[in-house]
Order: sequence, then structure tokens, then C-alpha cells
Amino acid sequence: MSYANAEAVAELDEPIGQKGQPQSKASRVKQRLTSRWATAAAIVIAFIWTIPTFGLFVSSFRPADDIRSSGWWTIFTNPAFTLENYGDVLFTSGASSANLGSYFINSLVVAIPATLFPIALATMAAYAFAWIKFKGSAAIFVLIFALQIVPLQMALIPLLQIFSQVLGISGSFPAVWIAHTIFGLPLCIFLLHNFIAEIPSEVIEAAKMDGASNTQVFFRIIIPLATPAIASIAIFQFLWVWNDLLVALVFSGGTVDVAPLTQRLAELVGNFGRNQERLPAAAFISLIIPLIVFFGLQRYFVRGLLAGSTKG
Repeated sequence: MSYANAEAVAELDEPIGQKGQPQSKASRVKQRLTSRWATAAAIVIAFIWTIPTFGLFVSSFRPADDIRSSGWWTIFTNPAFTLENYGDVLFTSGASSANLGSYFINSLVVAIPATLFPIALATMAAYAFAWIKFKGSAAIFVLIFALQIVPLQMALIPLLQIFSQVLGISGSFPAVWIAHTIFGLPLCIFLLHNFIAEIPSEVIEAAKMDGASNTQVFFRIIIPLATPAIASIAIFQFLWVWNDLLVALVFSGGTVDVAPLTQRLAELVGNFGRNQERLPAAAFISLIIPLIVFFGLQRYFVRGLLAGSTKG
């Protein structure tokens, strides 16, 4: 169901309930969750949840000596701020420096293709499984769905052997892209199939009666109608790839040319506390891109959630 249809359903549910007729399950849940106590509880939880992040943010601007000698809450009695921590982790060169600039670029080079590739392939596969009838489609879809229960760790070594001994791409960006695409495809196909299968059949049948091919239906009908769902899943895939450490450790080779930001952050943490003053600034640098992606696509993210919540 599209976002416009979801809004129409939501608008229709409320008057029906006011007239004494049975309300939908979604309306009853909405009424139970919408109260002053629920709002107050949500505010309290959000406030408590934000305190550690706020403390980390404050620490990223504190002088190194203050970070080592006192907690972040002392800024209320002894305020002192500096940008040296950010300059140190971004621009300082040398063997012992954080040098996050190159790792930041590596994370972008890894995360963008590793998000676009599985989303593009999953959208086409979901359309094929939902609307193109071919022999064995149901069995193949069940097999893809079952791949989600296979632990990621079981596939790391066999896949690494294929990359290094057969393809010869181990320790390069294509190896990381392919690995993230393989691991992300089953869930992306499953979620997109659920959205695309709910598109009214009359729309697709009318387009085919007018002579539209499957390619034209896919690009002119499926993609526009499924954009909120695609954007929602793209956000999750991008955040998963950006914050990933395990796949990066195995397939990037750990070199400065390929290793992402998370790998460098893990190395800073493991230096026996010698980089304590650098870690808060480094952590917030790693948060910049995910925050931009989330708030930039938030509108589509909410539409995708609403479309999913009003199905059935």
C-alpha cells in the first residue's frame, strides 16, 4: 500500500470509531499508546538515553588534561573547551596519529556502493518474485529467506578463500562490496518483496494491457510506488555497513588504503588508554555521515514505516 493510501486509511479509521462502530486494531493500539503518561515516559527514556551521548560530545571538546583528570560533568563548574582533539585525529600525521581522514574516505567508498548494489539487486529480485511467474520461483524465494538464519561467521572463511584464491581481489574495495552485498541481499529481498507484492494488481495489469514490458513496469510503476520502502531499507543497509567491523576486518586486509573508520577506531581503543583524549572526537566524526543520511531520508523512512504498519 502506498503512503497516500496509508494516509487515507488512517483518516478514515478515526471517524468510524467516533460513530460507535468497531475500530481497527491499528486505531486501538494508537489510542492506548497516545496518553500523557506514555508521552512523559517517552521523554524520560529519551533523556536518560541521551545522557551518555551528550557526555561523549562534551568530552570531545575538552582539553586532554581535563579528560584524564576529571569527568565531563565538571564542565558545569569548570568550563574549558578546545578543538585540538578534532584537529589531532583529522590532520595530525605520523605513525602514532589517528589519521582518521583517509579512513573516513575509505568508509564512504565502502558504504555507498555496498548500499546501492544490494538495494538495486534486491528491488529487481523482489519484483520478479512478486509479479513474474516462472518455474521454481516459490522454492527459490523460500531458499533466499532461509539464508537469513545462516550465521554470518560461517561464510567468512569460505568467502575469503574464494576472493583470495579464485578471484584474487582479497584486501580490495570490490571484496568488501561483494561481501556486504551477499550478506545484505536475503533480508533486503524479503522486506522489499513484502512491500512490492502489496501493490494492487490492477495497476500492473492495466500497464501490461497498454503494452508495457516488465522493464517499463519496474521503472515507471514499481520504483515510484516502492520508493519509501526502498529508502527505509537503504538507511538500515547504509548504517549497518558504516558501523560494520567484522566484515571489514576480514575482507579489507587492514591496510590504510582500504580499511574503514571503524577498524581505526578499534585500534585506537586497544592502545592501552593512550588515546583516551582522542576517542570522543573520533567517535563523533564517525557519527556525522549516519546522522546526515538518517535526517536526510527521515521523510521516506517514516513513510516506509507507515506503509508497512497499515498493511492487512
